[in-house]
Amino acid sequence: MYLLGIDLGTSSIKVAVVDVATQKKVATAQYPEAETAIKSLQLGWAEQSPNDWWLNVQQAVLKLNASDLFDPKEIKAIGIAYQMHGLVVVDQNQEVLRDSIIWCDSRAVELGKNAFDSIGHDQSLKHLLNSPGNFTASKLAWVKANEPETYKKIDKMMLPGDFIAMKLTGEITTSISALSEGILWDFKNHEISKDVLSHYGIDEQLIPAVKPLFSAHGHLKTNIAASLGLTAGIPVAYKSGDQPNNALSLNVLKPGEVAATAGTSGVIYGVSGDLTYDKQSRVNTFAHVTYSAEKKHTGVLLCINGTGSMYRWAKHTFAPLSTYAQLNILAAEAPIGSNGLKVLPFGNGAERMLNNKYTGAQLLDIDLNTHSQSDIFRAVQEGIAFSFRYGLDIMRENGMEPKVIRAGLANLFLSEVFAQTFVDVTGIPVELYENDGSIGAALGSGIGAGIFSSAEEAFTNHEVIKTLSPKNSAAYEPIYQDWRIILEKQLTE
Repeated sequence: MYLLGIDLGTSSIKVAVVDVATQKKVATAQYPEAETAIKSLQLGWAEQSPNDWWLNVQQAVLKLNASDLFDPKEIKAIGIAYQMHGLVVVDQNQEVLRDSIIWCDSRAVELGKNAFDSIGHDQSLKHLLNSPGNFTASKLAWVKANEPETYKKIDKMMLPGDFIAMKLTGEITTSISALSEGILWDFKNHEISKDVLSHYGIDEQLIPAVKPLFSAHGHLKTNIAASLGLTAGIPVAYKSGDQPNNALSLNVLKPGEVAATAGTSGVIYGVSGDLTYDKQSRVNTFAHVTYSAEKKHTGVLLCINGTGSMYRWAKHTFAPLSTYAQLNILAAEAPIGSNGLKVLPFGNGAERMLNNKYTGAQLLDIDLNTHSQSDIFRAVQEGIAFSFRYGLDIMRENGMEPKVIRAGLANLFLSEVFAQTFVDVTGIPVELYENDGSIGAALGSGIGAGIFSSAEEAFTNHEVIKTLSPKNSAAYEPIYQDWRIILEKQLTE
């Protein structure tokens, strides 16, 4: 018996098949091999085509099946993880009306600020746990204000994972966790937010039916099953934003447990047992996958837009023919502190932890007679790690005090320089695991389909691959403090 997980990322689609008996991946695939482009029609905008996502999902599943490592007909459930906060809108025929405004798009920042002021800061924070900010509801409000003809045609608004589930099943659903990431959920009243809908003039009919996150969100259509070699009628039994799903995949389920990821964006995600919030909304609180009316488990999320995206830019600019593994070797040749070269990696949209400011990415203190490729790639990795420390200190202000952080052995955590710098500058040990988002989505579908009796049962074979402990913290602390002073000076100019 197998489970299929689909991870709709910004760069590509990753899929995995997991054996129910062992809870281990049997096969995995990615499509496309090249990184998916982000359309930026204006500065600060970021869009992708939902129809391209769907084409890529199909190709990824077919590529997975071609491995011949499993019988696709034995897949019993499908789970979906997806890039958070994106907006997809469809008409009554389930046709996409415009490209998705994705997570790192900054166009709705001012609308969110106005909503925060109009609804009231205290009211917003106590009920939404966040400012409306630059999240999905504000993106929909931007469409309403700037593309009224498109807005009139909308039958349903949804998040990226909802769209993929719709294509698989023909049904459109959402969950409390999904609504919370769009800043559409009133935690205090346990209902869709009347404040946000009223302020933006959004009709509640545009919001899909709300279902439990671990449940059947529809069943695989016959024609889609035939084209993908799967069994018709199997459920899409789990949908989650990529960061709550990453936490699930790392067995981060209980208050006090913390996960991290460093893909296109960088995230630290800690589970809380309370309805906590940051008064400035620099870190954000959403409903965790285990959230319920009785068990108010929330995820406190620090997001840094410019992590993998910053490293990708550096690769394409300074060493386009090299692999990331080769760049990691180069980075290891430079000393701690990169011979004084510094990087602010904030060039991928407005940063929430910087109060939704957009500073742009910067390379500072370049010495043309000293610095080489090694210094550049180490400085980029150090700058990203410093950004994590800056955000973690905000989380600490809000009562999150992790003793250990769990991460998947993937993306930037594949670099020994980055992983050790992250540990040294934060002062927190990191446990590395094999699981990734697609594996987590597969296991999540097993929970939603009742194949596993609980989330705990789905992770009985969860094992640490490697643990990293701080060893260069004293050397990094003054370097980090110099970096922090430079950043904060930029923010006040």
